[in-house]
Amino acid sequence: MSVRFLLTALFALCLLTSGCSQRERPVDTAVRDGILLVGNGTEPATLDPHLAVGVTEHEILRALFEGLVTRDGRDLSVRPAVAQSWTISDDGKIYTFTLDPNARWSNGDPVTASDFLFSFERMLNPRLGSSYAKMLHPLAGAAAYNRGENTDFSRVGVRVIDPLTLELRLHKPLAYFLDLLAHGAWYPVHPPSVLAAGDRYDRLSRWTRPGKLVGNGPFQLSEWRLNALVEVTRNPHFREAEATRLNAIRFFPIASMDTEERAFRSGFLHLTHTIPPHRIDWYQNNRADAIHFDTYLGTYYYTLNVRQPPLNDPRVRRALAMSIDRQAIVDTILRAGQKPAFHFTPPMTAGYTSPYQQTFDPQGARKLLAEAGFANGTGFPEVEVLFNTSESHREIAVAIQQMWRRELGIRVRLHNEEWKVYLDSRRAGRFEILRAGWIGDYNDPSTFLELFTRASGNNPSGWSHDDYEKWLAAARASRDPDERKLLFGKAETLLLQEAPVIPLYFYVRSTLIDERVRGRHPNVLDFHPWQAIYFATEGSDEP
Repeated sequence: MSVRFLLTALFALCLLTSGCSQRERPVDTAVRDGILLVGNGTEPATLDPHLAVGVTEHEILRALFEGLVTRDGRDLSVRPAVAQSWTISDDGKIYTFTLDPNARWSNGDPVTASDFLFSFERMLNPRLGSSYAKMLHPLAGAAAYNRGENTDFSRVGVRVIDPLTLELRLHKPLAYFLDLLAHGAWYPVHPPSVLAAGDRYDRLSRWTRPGKLVGNGPFQLSEWRLNALVEVTRNPHFREAEATRLNAIRFFPIASMDTEERAFRSGFLHLTHTIPPHRIDWYQNNRADAIHFDTYLGTYYYTLNVRQPPLNDPRVRRALAMSIDRQAIVDTILRAGQKPAFHFTPPMTAGYTSPYQQTFDPQGARKLLAEAGFANGTGFPEVEVLFNTSESHREIAVAIQQMWRRELGIRVRLHNEEWKVYLDSRRAGRFEILRAGWIGDYNDPSTFLELFTRASGNNPSGWSHDDYEKWLAAARASRDPDERKLLFGKAETLLLQEAPVIPLYFYVRSTLIDERVRGRHPNVLDFHPWQAIYFATEGSDEP
């Protein structure tokens, strides 16, 4: 999308829906009307919380849905949401939730315990094929149901005691279970709306379209123009509707960082998804109040399809990992405070740091490649790097392409696809080397390391290992922090030595934010409740 086309479209939208004049900027009109204008990266692949996998989707879903619990936007502590209170059994395996009687769907229906039972069954049913179903596996019997080994959902640890009381039973105690419940995989869906659209397990169901989607979050879906706009408006039936400060949010899918930055600078956005690296110095020198760099619990990485030769040889995979100069990538391309990643789990995640690193060692990489039968790259077939469309992804891929050619004598081709197509290719395993990123769903090493387990719906590499499964299962069962760190360390060491993944850098969330936006606080999960966001007006500020 060209800059001129985008700005023209945004201004036309402003004229049509906000009544702004040609003498004022859209952001100023939107502040007056209580409408937040957000650059949201790519077009969302879905607004079904049980199918969404990307940050783009979850930013919008957080406005439309709410789970049993949520997180505080300042310190990430667990707070009541649909569940106003809960109790935990002495053995740590049974959680009993009392639902807020004021919790309502956006059509006014009460949110009930049966809605959660319906939603968890849908999420776990193998017919839906949810990539995030593993998030619910702590429930007793959930893994077997999800794998189709048991078809009786009554044997899963979900029980409706009465309309406002829900019991969840775990197969083992899990220290971070409440934090896990804040993730979108646990959001309820409105059963009548889903069923009215047809098969509840249909991945292409139209129940998520405007006029059909019924949510229980602070906002409701009012418009979705593909590749142009997703608009949500205040939900008057939200259980804390009086606390919602904005009247609406407009999410604009802008894949180009340069286009998004130009839109912000021209007064068409209050908040961007990211910042082009080459514009960082200008903002630091000219609009320092607008630029923000926040620590982010996430890793940017390449994953390798181990089913495809020569990538089925761990020596080849390690050679590829050892010949990438990660420091050069963060210093010359990214330039926003990112740190090179020589291991997969970000350092000091809940106090854990990997004991093993993939070092930059071109000489050792050449030796490994020769041992695999490709001395100086001779006979090595051309492989492809697949990434979703983005300038920064391309710049990084080009740099790595040159490093592999210089250090190993091998050639790779680059291929980009739009987000939805990319997700389909990833799901189907139609790739050799895949660009990916993972943002922690909660602050624990398991949210990263369990990505490469057999049960994970987000492990397209095809790699698995019995010892890796054993150590992570033991870490899940342990309540001893030191033992868990030791087990995580053994698992991550094996993962990095086998190298189905090449970590490249640890994320920093870099954004441009209009100085009038308030209620948004930096945190490592980049979690910002939309109902807490508001605009500072003359003579007022955040309490």
